[in-house]
Amino acid sequence: MKEVKKAQRGSIPAFENLIQAHKVVMYQVARTILKRDADCSDAIQEAILKSFEKITTLREPAYFKTWLLRILINECNRIHRQHKQLIEIGNATLPSTTESGYELVELEQLLASIPDEERHLLQLYYINDISIKDLAEIYRKPENTIKTWLRRARELARHILGEQEGYTWKNGSSD
Repeated sequence: MKEVKKAQRGSIPAFENLIQAHKVVMYQVARTILKRDADCSDAIQEAILKSFEKITTLREPAYFKTWLLRILINECNRIHRQHKQLIEIGNATLPSTTESGYELVELEQLLASIPDEERHLLQLYYINDISIKDLAEIYRKPENTIKTWLRRARELARHILGEQEGYTWKNGSSD
């Protein structure tokens, strides 16, 4: 919180330290919305620039991370909207090869079949480990609303997975 106050008073090194401390989570959040690294870089760069220009408007220094991520998400959504207007020629994403390669590919396929809003929320919460409290700040909604959205997104994922696997879920278990 000291660094935020220093940055608000005009300290460039303090602002740089804040960005360094949050750069990994910024990339993770950008990657949940945007597919290309170049787009992620553009969104992060714009978010850093806007946050630097507007840091004096931040009312509560304790919420710097949430405020920064909200700016980033807005930039990602702007870039995403621009790309929706373009015609896609092909799918350039390749499955990642890790120890759990099949599980990762299946997870990516499941997430790709879920609408954008639900997918982003699930990725932010489960993959990027953004807390419900922070998500509530990012989305500017009550925590209970975020919990409801997460529950509905999980139910949708379960339903889609059930259709793919050929069974249905009832009360948390399969038939």
